Amino acid sequence: MDLWIATGNKGKLTEYKILLSEIADLKIFSQADIPSFTPRPEDGKTFLENARIKAKSLRAVKNNVWVLGEDSGLEVEGLNNLPGIHSARYAGPKASDSENVAKLIKMMSFRPMPNRNAKFVASTVIYTPEGEEWVFTGEMKGKIASKPAGLHGFGYDPVFIPEGQTQTLAELGTGYKTQHSHRANALKAFLEKWRTL
Repeated sequence: MDLWIATGNKGKLTEYKILLSEIADLKIFSQADIPSFTPRPEDGKTFLENARIKAKSLRAVKNNVWVLGEDSGLEVEGLNNLPGIHSARYAGPKASDSENVAKLIKMMSFRPMPNRNAKFVASTVIYTPEGEEWVFTGEMKGKIASKPAGLHGFGYDPVFIPEGQTQTLAELGTGYKTQHSHRANALKAFLEKWRTL
């Protein structure tokens, strides 16, 4: 089975390879494997709209195979659910993970914020080789730490403490994240459906 993933994010690609390892003979490719591929702008208003844009954009050049598009991000209650769909570009169009994290901490320090509740959200759109659309959503709830900690993961992992934990995702490590993350929860739903084929 060939699965093409509409992402240029190496961290996400690594997670997908781990999360989907139970599928025998699975070969995972990404848009980076098509040198001429230019992704469409992610101009949707929701994670789902952006996930669909990514999947359709890749499917336009790779049809008759499995194609996956996903958009995910962090919603912080005290910031009116920002950064949301702007998570990857919160500190600017080409911002690094550390710059995005720094901006988040800065925005939360501007005023007293007793509510540090947050959640990661992932919307996943998968097209079957026949063109059928499957949609899955996953969440992981938690809170924002006062400062970054940990060396694992990517994105906002160094400041996100999952519910029931005292350490950040970046401290808890890959094993915890692949079991409990928003992306893992969306893909568990996909695997349940895939097993019925």
